[in-house]
Amino acid sequence: MLIKIRNSWDLSDNDVTSEAHYKSRRELLKTAGIVGLGTAINLLSPSFSFAQTLKNQLANEYDGRDLTDQQTQLKAILGYNNFYEFGTEKEDPSRNAHSLKPEPWTVSVDGQCENPGTYSVEDLIDFNKLEQRIYRMRCVEAWSMVIPWVGVSLSEVINKLKPKSNAKYIYFETLVDPEQMPGQHRSVIKWPYREGLRMDEAMHPLTLMAVGLYDQKLANQNGAPLRLVVPWKYGFKGVKSIVKISFVEQKPNTSWMRLAPHEYGFYANVNPNVAHPRWSQANERRIGDFGRRDTLMFNGYGEQVAHLYDGMNLKRNF
Repeated sequence: MLIKIRNSWDLSDNDVTSEAHYKSRRELLKTAGIVGLGTAINLLSPSFSFAQTLKNQLANEYDGRDLTDQQTQLKAILGYNNFYEFGTEKEDPSRNAHSLKPEPWTVSVDGQCENPGTYSVEDLIDFNKLEQRIYRMRCVEAWSMVIPWVGVSLSEVINKLKPKSNAKYIYFETLVDPEQMPGQHRSVIKWPYREGLRMDEAMHPLTLMAVGLYDQKLANQNGAPLRLVVPWKYGFKGVKSIVKISFVEQKPNTSWMRLAPHEYGFYANVNPNVAHPRWSQANERRIGDFGRRDTLMFNGYGEQVAHLYDGMNLKRNF
């Protein structure tokens, strides 16, 4: 007889919002004349009225509509996280992130751009252009989820800031405030958390600046109020609770590169042929599934992004 031993992230039917119930709520909204995630605008920003709608939901080739029926349950997304600013265990962020104050929030912008300055979230994000994007997300620790993000293409933000021609990379920083982020009392990494992208990666239509998921604003443990989502890369590229954006000429030295350069490279491209020094990346556990599945090159987004790395050795440039 096969006995399944439950993992810490396994959820009972009573603990989660079922997909059927979630979809029925969406159908009710549509029937009431509120298209898609209409309530999301009100939840994401108090300055937007209940009647405003998410006009671009599932509206383009990058929206992931083929993954609709694979979405990870909301409670799992909220309860199983990597966010070392709130602790190193997967359940720590959901337990400890209540101390974060995501409103009001400002982001400083500097470096090689024409519009440096200090911006509110509403200054950076055009809430009239919010889209839902359902993306596969893969962690270097060999677990994965399918998450319906709400946000705008990062390119929309970049175009607003007008980088100069010598800006080859974009660099992000997370908030440093140990009172709000108690995990920062420990020197797990060198704070602040920093991540970066090449400009062509940042401008790709798949790259998202997220402000919500499902039909609600980002929870603190998921990176409120503003986080990066790059679905063809390992999850450590998804810098959260962003307070600074810099446009730079030289490749930035990111947090995990500084901490363990033999394990974590700048590109973080999902490549099942490059094993982590302590485990294989050839397969993964989708949270909510019992078995494992093969890891896809570029997390399944190779058709859209492989050309960005033509001529590169992705075993060396990992």
